[in-house]
Amino acid sequence: MTSTSNVRPALSSDLDMLLELDAIARREPRRREFLAQAIAAGQCWVAEDARDSSVLLGYGVLDDSFFGQAFIPLIVVRDLARRRGVGSDILRALESQCTAAKLFTSTNASNEPMRRLLAKLGFMGSGHVENLDEDDPELIFVKLRS
Repeated sequence: MTSTSNVRPALSSDLDMLLELDAIARREPRRREFLAQAIAAGQCWVAEDARDSSVLLGYGVLDDSFFGQAFIPLIVVRDLARRRGVGSDILRALESQCTAAKLFTSTNASNEPMRRLLAKLGFMGSGHVENLDEDDPELIFVKLRS
């Protein structure tokens, strides 16, 4: 499958477009603040449409917020761009930026598409956390890198 997106570091000028594509960021100030901080810290990457770089299709964040370990706390893909490889492009780009031996991420148990993507890209289960979202455990995944 030909890639539909190019992934690059996010710029401060991307923030408004990222807020537009992220429904949670539009309604939650904490998410907006997190995103702005990730961009300023150089921890956010954006996927732009391969045919039109002015169209942002999604973004992801890579930091060390999980017990000091490399962690992907967030990947967001525009609704209309889902199931087109954008999430894979973002995840691979974040992995390429990671210099640690282990890369962690998490998703809700109910998020079957993300669970399939993680399995496809070589992540394996590493535990779970209860009581973050009611009746929907957070599943932790790790990729052991050589």
